[in-house]
Amino acid sequence: MPREQIIHIHAAAPSQPALGAPCNGCGVCCLAEPCPLGQVISRKRHGACHALRWDDNLMVYRCGAITDTAGVLGPRWRWAAPLLRKLAGRWIAAGVGCDASLQSERG
Repeated sequence: MPREQIIHIHAAAPSQPALGAPCNGCGVCCLAEPCPLGQVISRKRHGACHALRWDDNLMVYRCGAITDTAGVLGPRWRWAAPLLRKLAGRWIAAGVGCDASLQSERG
């Protein structure tokens, strides 16, 4: 039985795309739970990913492991930012398509 979860989405975020459609930055997947990379960054397996970033200019959510790598890693690990930025797109399957089999409703 699917569990209900309330996530708080930016009012200007686009609606969730259909499963398999290109990612549009709606943020639903990352606000519901972190991906494996997000679990390492967030140090948790449930709830919103700490790496998720809102882009005010584009009005979409983006993965901070790609767009704010040094900020996500913090000062201690900032030296690893170029490597993480290079690998993160592959690790989060950027550009593959929406894989969030979640049903979202706007309230």
